[in-house]
Amino acid sequence: MQIKRILLKLSGESLMGEDGYGINYSAVDHFASEIESAVAMGVQVGVVIGGGNIFRGVNGATKGFDRRQGDQMGMLATIINAMALQGVLEERSVKSKVLTAFGIEGLGEKAHFRKATQYLEEGFVVIFGGGTGNPFFTTDSGAALRAVEIKADLLLKGTRVDGVYTADPEKDPTATKYESISFTEAYEKGLKIMDLTAFTICKDNNMPIYVYNANLPGNLVKVLKGEKIGTLCTNI
Repeated sequence: MQIKRILLKLSGESLMGEDGYGINYSAVDHFASEIESAVAMGVQVGVVIGGGNIFRGVNGATKGFDRRQGDQMGMLATIINAMALQGVLEERSVKSKVLTAFGIEGLGEKAHFRKATQYLEEGFVVIFGGGTGNPFFTTDSGAALRAVEIKADLLLKGTRVDGVYTADPEKDPTATKYESISFTEAYEKGLKIMDLTAFTICKDNNMPIYVYNANLPGNLVKVLKGEKIGTLCTNI
């Protein structure tokens, strides 16, 4: 598979580094470096980041927050993370744009697939903030939506493990890794690659998902070069 355009999904927690909360500069710089290397290869990069390092609506709902408003707070958290990544990319002289599900004047333009595609073709890294813009949807769903909208060749889900396993490898030492798996098999086995809504969007639109360890330097380039360091999930 020749990869010219990707959508990279990162969790908000990945930006915490060792701090346990908030945004750690070194963690953001690591991902900015990975993205810079991908851009240097001529790959067009879209990014979606979660907001769990700041606020997660579903958790807030268990503590008394209205779920709808909690999710809106989480959407704002993803925009803060998008701005943080943009700032560090610009320090590295990598041009970028923040597009948000709901326009916030002075912070980011309202996301639209034509605008996003134009920016990608002009060499900008496009960072999508605000999820889908609706409560009750995760940023996994936002990533799947954006990947399909921009016609990405691949949706990469960056995690702290090196792929999809038969069980949680952090809990079960006998778990074995899949090099590739079909959407149908993953669903039947109950493997939680992305949430079900995101998974269905990808399955129905033939959007392949690649799960890999995003915390190791150089791994993004390895994926783009075709090295089999993670798990590929497709309709085949």
